[in-house]
Amino acid sequence: MPRSRNAQGAIYMSSAMAGFSCSDALSKSVIAYMNAGQIMCLRGLFTSIFVYVIARYMGALRSWRMVLEPMVIVRVICEILAAVTYITALGMMPIANASAILQSLPLVVTFGAALFFSEPVGWRRWSAILVGLFGVLIIIRPGPDGFTAAALLCVGSVLTTAGRDLATRGIGPEIPSLMITVVTAVSVTIVGALLTPLLGGWQSVSLASLSHLLLAAILVLIGYQSVIMAMRTGEISFVAPFRYTSLIFSTLLGFVFFAEFPDLWTLTGAAVVIASGLYTFYREAKRHVPPVAQESEPRTPV
Repeated sequence: MPRSRNAQGAIYMSSAMAGFSCSDALSKSVIAYMNAGQIMCLRGLFTSIFVYVIARYMGALRSWRMVLEPMVIVRVICEILAAVTYITALGMMPIANASAILQSLPLVVTFGAALFFSEPVGWRRWSAILVGLFGVLIIIRPGPDGFTAAALLCVGSVLTTAGRDLATRGIGPEIPSLMITVVTAVSVTIVGALLTPLLGGWQSVSLASLSHLLLAAILVLIGYQSVIMAMRTGEISFVAPFRYTSLIFSTLLGFVFFAEFPDLWTLTGAAVVIASGLYTFYREAKRHVPPVAQESEPRTPV
């Protein structure tokens, strides 16, 4: 493949990670003024409207009975849990720390694919998975001083996001992807509205907060499209590792807007996780088989 197409794919992937990271930062910026349920409701409402319009224009809407397929329901439940845990964690920990933990998502999905779909995973990739999970332990540092509720919530978000991606693999091809996204976004919006009273009630929303959530929803959609373009433009083995640029963007955003900077342990753990992930991509490139893990983006759930 011409190097120019790989370069384009790398730009698309990096742009997607920038979009997801900025969306995270915008959501974090309003967590002091409203609870996670309200954020899910408002951001999900904007996302639902945008995706519905796109799906209708693309003719991707089918019989709504299709969404009763078990794997679609599992995917929606996992997406909801991932959104609740991640948004709550963002309000309790530096954005770079949360992003560092999310970098383990491809490794967790690889583990799940081997466990539930019997995908072949050799001893080298099993070793990479174990090393990557050790990197996560370095980041969260189990113990009275390091293992916080925020870290636990972020790990929970990784697990439920991995569950979402694995459930997606089990959905029949007759159900359009855009329709699944519409159902997921609407479900997240409804659950967010139901959770709002339980998490402290509805708070008045300023124009600034509303604009932040609107922009966050737009950036997530741009991120989705950029990932698709990245995967279709360049070689997966070349493009996929650029997902790890999200940690760079998150660190910069945390430093500039929240005066946050990851400590040495977080940076060390992130380096271990990223190195493990890069090795799995290298092994997949040698096998010439695109794994489920390469389709899993370390990003904020809908």
